[in-house]
Amino acid sequence: MTLLAHDRYCDEIAHQVGLLRAVVTSGADLSVTVPTCPDWSLERLVRHTGGALRWVELMVRTRAREEVPEDQVPLGEGPEDAGELDAWLAETGDALVATLREAGPDTEVWSWAGVPTSGFWARRMAHELTVHRADATLAAGQPYEVAPEIAADAIDEWLQIVEFAQRTMPDDESRELRGPGRSIHLHATDTSAELNAEWLIRFTEDVIDWRRGHEKATVALRGPLTSVMLAFYRRLPLDSPQLEVFGERKLLEFWLERASFG
Repeated sequence: MTLLAHDRYCDEIAHQVGLLRAVVTSGADLSVTVPTCPDWSLERLVRHTGGALRWVELMVRTRAREEVPEDQVPLGEGPEDAGELDAWLAETGDALVATLREAGPDTEVWSWAGVPTSGFWARRMAHELTVHRADATLAAGQPYEVAPEIAADAIDEWLQIVEFAQRTMPDDESRELRGPGRSIHLHATDTSAELNAEWLIRFTEDVIDWRRGHEKATVALRGPLTSVMLAFYRRLPLDSPQLEVFGERKLLEFWLERASFG
């Protein structure tokens, strides 16, 4: 597993912000409930996403050594007038990308996942946007696509966060999955061999570990890469027509319940 280049993450942030803005300006009903985040309206989702970008921009720009409270972020909730959300998102995205490019990947910045660098935040915000734009398009009834290397890296990042959580959080719910003879295989059916968009997740008595590659498992999830990524982030039901599940489906469902993220 190799991280994408820092500039690639910055490019993706800019791209995803543009696509999210297109949802906002498409005439979609901003009051509609987001099916994958049922406590939120589409407007609330947009404000949350933009606020997260502004929070990260402030921390990277100020080289924060500890977490900055969200209520200290200027315009972190967005403008009062929902009609100004597009301009707010545009300004937010431009500021974050500029700050991340200036910082480069190795500047020390506080983070919550054991990787205290600006590079961590470039990657995290690229995938924050990737997943929440999926939420927005689902709410607006619009199609969704994402670049294969971004979808694959989003799965990698989630698995790395699960690894971090089980090392540092004794009450992490993923511990309930541990035990011998259990494994999950993810298999993208529409990508090149060079991308190697297959994963094996193994459960042992002590840890959950993973690697890229094609191997037999207790349960397998197959389908187009974007669909596999969305299902893994619980944005697409397992019984969707583009997906196939082979083996012990309950193990996969248990994983998605206990190790959900995003």
